[in-house]
Amino acid sequence: MATSGDNSKRNPKKGADREPMKQALANCVRSIAQNNELEVTFSGDRPSMVGNQVRLPDLGKKLTKKQLAISRGVGDAMALRQACHSAKTHAKMAPDGDNARAIFDAVEQARIEAIGASRMAGVADNLAHMLDDKYGKQNYSGVQKRADAPLEEAVAMVVRERLTGQKPPENIDAVVNLWREWIETKAGEKLDALGPDLENQEKFAEAIRDLLVAFDMGDELGEDPSEEEDNQESEDDANEEEQEGERDNEESTGEDDGDPEEMESDADEEQEGQMEVSEAESGDDFDETDMEEETPGESQRPDLPFSELPADSDYQIFTPKFDEEVMAEDLCDAAELERLRAFLDKQLAHLQGVVGRLANRLQRRLMAQQNRGWDFDLEEGHLDTAKLTRIITDPMTPLSFKMERETVFRDTVVTLLLDNSGSMRGRPITVAATCADILARTLERCGVKVEILGFTTKAWKGGQAREQWLKQEKPPNPGRLNDLRHIIYKSADAPWRRARPNLGLMMREGLLKENIDGEALLWAHERLMNRPEQRRILMMISDGAPVDDSTLSVNPGNYLERHLRHVIEDIETYSPVELLAIGIGHDVTRYYERAVTIVDAEELAGAITEQLADLFEENPEQAKKPQKRKCLKKAS
Repeated sequence: MATSGDNSKRNPKKGADREPMKQALANCVRSIAQNNELEVTFSGDRPSMVGNQVRLPDLGKKLTKKQLAISRGVGDAMALRQACHSAKTHAKMAPDGDNARAIFDAVEQARIEAIGASRMAGVADNLAHMLDDKYGKQNYSGVQKRADAPLEEAVAMVVRERLTGQKPPENIDAVVNLWREWIETKAGEKLDALGPDLENQEKFAEAIRDLLVAFDMGDELGEDPSEEEDNQESEDDANEEEQEGERDNEESTGEDDGDPEEMESDADEEQEGQMEVSEAESGDDFDETDMEEETPGESQRPDLPFSELPADSDYQIFTPKFDEEVMAEDLCDAAELERLRAFLDKQLAHLQGVVGRLANRLQRRLMAQQNRGWDFDLEEGHLDTAKLTRIITDPMTPLSFKMERETVFRDTVVTLLLDNSGSMRGRPITVAATCADILARTLERCGVKVEILGFTTKAWKGGQAREQWLKQEKPPNPGRLNDLRHIIYKSADAPWRRARPNLGLMMREGLLKENIDGEALLWAHERLMNRPEQRRILMMISDGAPVDDSTLSVNPGNYLERHLRHVIEDIETYSPVELLAIGIGHDVTRYYERAVTIVDAEELAGAITEQLADLFEENPEQAKKPQKRKCLKKAS
């Protein structure tokens, strides 16, 4: 049984046939959902549940016990949602305000999963693995401020703890701890009242609404569903009485009821009309299920079926415990960030005009793709008044009609991954920071989300990792021997104005050290894969091959470069992320299929805007067909 806790300890053999395991998982999902008609498929695409079709994450080539438990958790969450959740009831009881709705949805999902966890120990274990993986990918473990901690997730985990007795996953502990005292103070008694109504969705929803009132969100609830029902019943009773009165009047007049054939025809028409209404209602329900039931229990796309490290890579990490993923504002205080930002603006005051013009050109091209257009010379639609003159010259000419159309512009996120190595010091890093800043502002105006990341190391020639290696008497083949520093200058959801000062950090003396490109690409790629957008673009900006003296001194000379090639090949071959690179004075076309090399840092703005414009103008089918680009000549 796929829900058994013991089965999660199995270690599938490498290369084993996955079909029996997939069949077992599919049968388990159907069993929990109590629906034998469910069509369960496995794909590297985003998990979803639409109608009777369930899509689970593919098990991949290198399946671990943890990955299997996560996949089972996703399937159990979807099955429980179908068995224990009514989309109609949820829509009826849901509040109007965005903040209240987010908490309402999260707590309802916690209720659904709590039902399964309380009934089956195996399901509880699977769901715990799924939740831990979900929050681990969202990087909540390092959250230190309430402003960065989503309240809805904290409330959902506190409710889950009350309903099941299970502590929140370790990766969400920081968020829950920031909000727990506030939640308990505001609504401790309301939380205790949730348990008895666990199996009754409507009563549980009423308890959640009371919980939201305790959180001072009563103004976001909208109208009371019970009052709406009473009003509807009153209207129905009045309509029924009116119809009965009309029937009594018709009977008292004694008029001829008409021809029986006409009556039969009218009855048939009425029945057809009812069928059309039913079909329309079922269609609405289907859309609502599609919107609400996609990715239950998980708000991000899972990993594709390629390993964290490519299959033929001998790359290893001596110890990751000293690595650092940090927000830019945490590396120095706000006053210094403002000073560094002012210095950056002063250095490139003359270049901002050029970059701004290129950005505006990119904006016009993107906005043009989002503008609506018209189809002309149609047989029906809106009358095309521009062609009415033809009727005067030739009265026999038929009228011409037009119909408005809207160009499909897929939801998009762009990640700019900037090399923060010492060789970028000076003009290159200054130009890169300015271009990233202006492009983020431009794309944000076009509805495209932008994330700006940087990568370097914490020390020159090895840090604490190397010291630990030396203390352990230099074991052979240690792998990477330095402490990574991955910097988030601007997250995809952060507005440009809030993140603007952060880019000045690149001007800080001593920040830029060594670069390990392969792991930086994996990090940026994983962040993109957790995004909900339909299209993901990853742009690497670098001025050379990966270099870390500490690592290369005890490993083969091409150790880092070989790993970078493996990572690039993995992403370009299997991932939906569109990867491109720009090399500053360095030929990156030997690494990346889609790449441009520029001679001077001053050309960077033009290269970035042209590459992004080309990507956005491609058809979706063409976008996944990499084309090697020729090196750009120096702009005149």
